[in-house]
Amino acid sequence: MEAFPEWTTKAHALGTSIMAVQFDGGVVLGADSRTSTGSYVANRVTDKIAEVSSHVYCCRSGSAADTQAITGVVKYELEMLELELGAKAEVTQAAHMFRKLCFDYREQMSAGIIVAGWDKRNGGQVYCIPLGGMLVKQPFSIGGSGSTYIYGYCDSAFKEGMTRDACEQFVVNALSLAMSRDGSSGGVIRLVTIDKDGVARRTLTGKEIPTFYEG
Repeated sequence: MEAFPEWTTKAHALGTSIMAVQFDGGVVLGADSRTSTGSYVANRVTDKIAEVSSHVYCCRSGSAADTQAITGVVKYELEMLELELGAKAEVTQAAHMFRKLCFDYREQMSAGIIVAGWDKRNGGQVYCIPLGGMLVKQPFSIGGSGSTYIYGYCDSAFKEGMTRDACEQFVVNALSLAMSRDGSSGGVIRLVTIDKDGVARRTLTGKEIPTFYEG
């Protein structure tokens, strides 16, 4: 018999559902809010969507401590870069900073990151950096333990050139489906929408989250 319960010795992990989707004019990032420590829910309302710069955000999955540390380093480096350039950094520059850290420390850290944002040169962009530090640009990206339940839905429901409203609803539906099936995902749904006009945050709670068949 163990001297202490499992959750007292487990690291905080973002067993999670995260995604980002490109639409005509910007991007939408979405995430659930459950943080687990083994089988214990350590936090029901974690914010897994982090601001990297005024127009670039990231979704975090893996170790909560590792992803917070990596995001903090990239945010600092991006601020320094923008001071040197005298202009806002591009989304791809932020993505490559994440890629380098995730690759260099792939043996020491557990971090899966989705970077998304908008810049004048390339508009809305989504980059996926899975465990190991690979970098892939995609029209949409899903991650975390809950993503395994929604690949089929996302493949069938995603359409290129979606409107902002349609894209937000697509993200909400996908995360709701993931949260209903994945025991490590849950809580509220957080959305961040980024376009040329700026950033808009939104949180869905309770009955605002759509429900589907759960037979």
